[in-house]
Amino acid sequence: MTLSLNHAHGDRITVSYGTTDLLSYVYRPEAAWEAPKPYLHPVRTLSGATVTDYRPNDHRWHKGLQLTASHLSGQNLWGGNTYVHGEGYLALADRIGSMAHVAFEEVAVAPDRAVIAEHLTWHPHDGALWAEEERRIEVRDVDADAGSWSLTWTSSITNRRDEPLRFGSPTTHGRPAAGYTGLFWRGPRAFRDGHVFTAENDGRETELMGSQADWLAYSGEHDGRDGHATVVFEHARSNDHLGEKGTHPAHWFVRNDPFAAVAPSWAFSEELVLAPGDALTRGYRVHVADGAWDRERVAAHLEAHPW
Repeated sequence: MTLSLNHAHGDRITVSYGTTDLLSYVYRPEAAWEAPKPYLHPVRTLSGATVTDYRPNDHRWHKGLQLTASHLSGQNLWGGNTYVHGEGYLALADRIGSMAHVAFEEVAVAPDRAVIAEHLTWHPHDGALWAEEERRIEVRDVDADAGSWSLTWTSSITNRRDEPLRFGSPTTHGRPAAGYTGLFWRGPRAFRDGHVFTAENDGRETELMGSQADWLAYSGEHDGRDGHATVVFEHARSNDHLGEKGTHPAHWFVRNDPFAAVAPSWAFSEELVLAPGDALTRGYRVHVADGAWDRERVAAHLEAHPW
């Protein structure tokens, strides 16, 4: 079997392997309150099991796998209520921004790889241009014997304001253990209480929240069908923190209660400041596998599939 691609123009791009739709990249704008932006959903294993959630009743703005900015110079490109220190989460519609599809630079497929390269713009609520993004998503490393495949996500975000862009999170604004921003995955409801681990720590969410590691894995059990799936998130070593701190592994935002969520946060507890005209580039790899993988199997897979 080989990869194939279908583009429903103005709506989504779907990448398939044989008869299984591995992912859909949806770029059609959705509800303003949910901070419209492109996202991946559904994302599936090779056997067809779904490993993302879409508009769950607790957070309607959680949509599969997406790039977000929960606190950006006073605006909320994450969606929904905005965290304000001392007041909690407030419905502040005038702070909800968006990320808009402009054009695809490349949409292509080969037997062993599919590419979606896109130009986007980032906007506050009033529609001004705050940033331009060059995004590249690749589907690759399909391994039928292992029951796995991978996607890479690279984004380069250039500040188009006349003043710095300040990337933050609820934690930088006073809420402990809520450093979500950047690439964000929401797992299916059935994945609650799933197994979360890194190369260094096979422990609970509370032990991994805010930790640093090159990769983090989340294994959950399906509803509606037998079996498990494992999703592994990898933070590129080339990711640059800017300034004196240099390169660093991810600070992980992770929950398995009350829902499944992972983000390699770029501003967990400290704001990241992007000067006018500067670009912030981040690269990630996500491995999607059938079965409940353990630490040894994840490590062996990553060694066998270098970037």
